[in-house]
Amino acid sequence: MSDLLSKLQSSLVTARKAQDKERTLVLSTLVAQVKDHGLKIDHPIGDADVVDVLRKGLKTRQDSIEQFEKAGRQELADKEKAQSKVIEEFLPAAIDPAVVKAAAKAAVAAGAKDIGALMKVLMPQFKGKADGKVINDAAREALQAG
Repeated sequence: MSDLLSKLQSSLVTARKAQDKERTLVLSTLVAQVKDHGLKIDHPIGDADVVDVLRKGLKTRQDSIEQFEKAGRQELADKEKAQSKVIEEFLPAAIDPAVVKAAAKAAVAAGAKDIGALMKVLMPQFKGKADGKVINDAAREALQAG
């Protein structure tokens, strides 16, 4: 079992004992999503798999925040922000976008001519370490400059 999943589960137990309903809800949802993801993959759940699930959960909540704020539902947006903070506690620190941009420029210099080829080089390098949007933006910027 992954160390990150163990950490999530122990935090869930702590939240339940403290009767923190909001934190318990978020953590139990995440643990269930990780276990569900584990059923879909053909290898044991690793930290990278857990990080993928956490990032998807964070992205979902960020999209919800945006929608709630557009609709003038600040109380719901605040609830989603609180859930996002819980998820962020378990995510590794993101890589500086400048590092991703430098790697994208190097890949273009090495011969990556289109976005598909460039993403094939960058995604394995930064998967779980940087947001996909940051990687994509860096790739597009490098292609325009290159």
